[in-house]
Amino acid sequence: MKHINLSGCGTALITPFRNGEVDYDGFASLVDRQVAAGIDVLVPLGTTGETPCLEDDERIKVLQIAREHGAGLPIVVGGGTNSLKHTIRSMEMLEPYGVDAFLIVVPYYNKPTQEGQYRYFKAVAESTDKPIVLYNVPGRTGVNMTAETALRLAEIDNIVATKEASGNREQIMEILRNAPEGFQVLSGNDDDTLWMMENGGAGIISVASNVAPELLASFVKAIREGRTEEAHAWNEKLTPLFTNCFVESNPIPAKAAMAAMGLIENELRLPLVPSQQSTYDLMVRTIRNLGLLG
Repeated sequence: MKHINLSGCGTALITPFRNGEVDYDGFASLVDRQVAAGIDVLVPLGTTGETPCLEDDERIKVLQIAREHGAGLPIVVGGGTNSLKHTIRSMEMLEPYGVDAFLIVVPYYNKPTQEGQYRYFKAVAESTDKPIVLYNVPGRTGVNMTAETALRLAEIDNIVATKEASGNREQIMEILRNAPEGFQVLSGNDDDTLWMMENGGAGIISVASNVAPELLASFVKAIREGRTEEAHAWNEKLTPLFTNCFVESNPIPAKAAMAAMGLIENELRLPLVPSQQSTYDLMVRTIRNLGLLG
């Protein structure tokens, strides 16, 4: 079943709010902007989308808009929780509304063992015909998925990719070297994109591409086409954006930048709050240096 192509630059889409409500028109405009910029994959309802703070009807509407405005791009939908039953229920709820694949995070807070992770993801995969993308982000979940576990799961037919945000290069290289044919390894950190793709990674699920989709698309395209010098120049140019998008918890800095560009309101849902003024000023300088502000 390893046939879905998730290569290139994907965007972990933010969810804009206005006066406490999801700004659906604003979200549609953001998806249009991503499509026009040449982004390859759309990833709504992930961490960057503040999904834990969305109601079920809001999640469905966000997904519907991503599908309607996505111009046929692959839609990888965040569906994971820290409960197997809740995850399966979430997937069953979302699947009718335009899901091409599910992005399922390593269960957070529970701190499962490697065997627990394996059995959890195996059960998730067996519950659906849709492709599953593993998501390893130990900085948020409190536990790492080892290369051994990822490779073991990669043998399951509809587990088609992993989004690796561990930052552990030795671990990621082991997955890249030993992954079965058709299994894609995606960077979960913008600043890991260049070296991962140069070593066989398929692409990136990016936070920074919310802010600068055209620049990220150009960067990833240069890597894919083997334009090494240009790719390294892009990486150097974009590194401040990659770094500064995480000076506070994601998506706080990205939303600050997008608000400064007039794209959204600088609004988040508790327990997240808008950026400190110093972060806002930093993001303004960052996007101005990239030519994104007058």
